Amino acid sequence: MQDHATEPMRAAAALAAHLERIARDIERWLQLFADDAVVEFPYALRLGLPPRLVGKPAIAAYFRRTPGVFRDLRFSDLRVYPTTDPDVLVAEVHGSATLAPTGEAYEQDYVMVLQCKDGRIVRYREYWDPTATSSFREGSVRDALGGE
Repeated sequence: MQDHATEPMRAAAALAAHLERIARDIERWLQLFADDAVVEFPYALRLGLPPRLVGKPAIAAYFRRTPGVFRDLRFSDLRVYPTTDPDVLVAEVHGSATLAPTGEAYEQDYVMVLQCKDGRIVRYREYWDPTATSSFREGSVRDALGGE
């Protein structure tokens, strides 16, 4: 597979690299982001998780915990909706994993909005159902992700 970290990216390449790396190599995944990138989870506050991460250090602190929470994360049923700007796209994807804190199966449908500039992701917004699993509601996953 092509190493997207060494070439200027457009949104479609960034999305492919995002889905490939997030479950396998968080450090390489972080290379996709601009230093001042913003990651948003509009529904996260309902679970006591941060709805907005600003800057690569905040993004790294949050996402370095995810491999210990979402074991064997896989994506399927990808649908990409290009926009008139090749640096912006909207995508739908299904995610499956095992929640390491509880052993519970995790199934989630995501909507992702991704924007690139100068070859890096500058804004990433992810919509997901905060009630998809009881482990989120009961707090074990929230606690593992550093929520309140």
